[in-house]
Amino acid sequence: NPRRMAENITIPEQATKAQIYESLLPQIKSLTQGETNLIANLANISAALKQSLHFFWVGFYRVQEQELVLGPFQGPVACTRIGFGKGVCGTAWKDKRTMLVPDVHQFPGHIACSSESQSEIVVPIIKEDTVAMILDIDSTQVDDFDETDQQYLTLLAEYIASDLLT
Repeated sequence: NPRRMAENITIPEQATKAQIYESLLPQIKSLTQGETNLIANLANISAALKQSLHFFWVGFYRVQEQELVLGPFQGPVACTRIGFGKGVCGTAWKDKRTMLVPDVHQFPGHIACSSESQSEIVVPIIKEDTVAMILDIDSTQVDDFDETDQQYLTLLAEYIASDLLT
C-alpha cells in the first residue's frame, strides 16, 4: 500500500510565513487525502504545523459530551478537558470564532496549561454550523500570531471540516 510510506513535509528556506503556509497547506491535503482515520490525520496535521512553523504547542480539542477533550497534539503535556466558554479554547467554541490572543496573561480566565505559553490562536472547526473541534496553537513569544496565521489556519479548518470530518 503506497500510503504506508513515510511522508515528508518540505518547506522553502528563507520563506515568509505566508509562503510557508502556501507551501504547507497542499502538502497537508496530500498527506491526509485517502486516509479515513481522523485521529491519524489530526496527528499528522499537528506534526506538520509544528515542524514547519516551529510552534510551541499545536493540537486539537474535540467536542465530546459538552466538553473539549484533548485530541492529537505536538508539544508538552496539556489540559485534558476544557469546559464550554472556559479560557481561550472554550470561548472560541462558545462564540464560534477564531480567537487571536497576543498576550494570554491579559485574557480573562486564561487556562495556563503551560507557564511557557505567551500568545495563542484558537480556530474553531465548524461542521454544519456546529463546532466539532478546535485547533489550538501556542507560542512562547508574546504577539506571535497575526492575520496571516488566522487567514491560513481558517483555510485549514475549512478543509478539515469539509474533507476530513464525516
